[in-house]
Amino acid sequence: MAKSFYSYVRDAWKNPEETYVQDLRWERLQAWRKEGAVTRVERPTRIDKARALGYKAKQGIVVARVRVRRGGLRKARYVRGRRTQKMGKNKISGGMSLQRIAEQRADRQFPNLEVLNSYWVGEDGKHRWYEVILVDPYHPVIKNDKNLNWICSSSSRSRAQRGKTSAGRKGRGIGTRGKGTEKTRPSIRSHKSRGK
Repeated sequence: MAKSFYSYVRDAWKNPEETYVQDLRWERLQAWRKEGAVTRVERPTRIDKARALGYKAKQGIVVARVRVRRGGLRKARYVRGRRTQKMGKNKISGGMSLQRIAEQRADRQFPNLEVLNSYWVGEDGKHRWYEVILVDPYHPVIKNDKNLNWICSSSSRSRAQRGKTSAGRKGRGIGTRGKGTEKTRPSIRSHKSRGK
């Protein structure tokens, strides 16, 4: 059975050092650094990943590339008499992942659209780039699509800001089960932020 075009693209992105993706990404990053933080793009960079996450080449669907800074939180060193190791200054991570921050920035840039999903497309020493798939819930083409019209309901408003996307649910600890995850449902704040 012949392999589809999307499977070739998926395999190439899995091993970028051995395929054309490495040189292509090196060229693209030089151009992406000169762009703004949120840029609308004509078509997805990773068509296989975009289609797996719900992208369709039709009216009412927009793809935006978002740049986010990399690194942990930069906490100042306070002057107290204790070992630096015990201060809790290094390796402090934020409450939200960079992917979730990228989705929220795209959501604020396009207030009439809703975030469907997002995926990683590249990074360098200072920044990380994600492509965010956005959907127009008021477009008649989307309303008539049986696979996407669930996003037209009022319960899907501001999905990215409320942590309802895939990256948002993961950051809230919703998809986890088992011992130690008792305080992540129904929400982290409902258990005085003791979850995660």
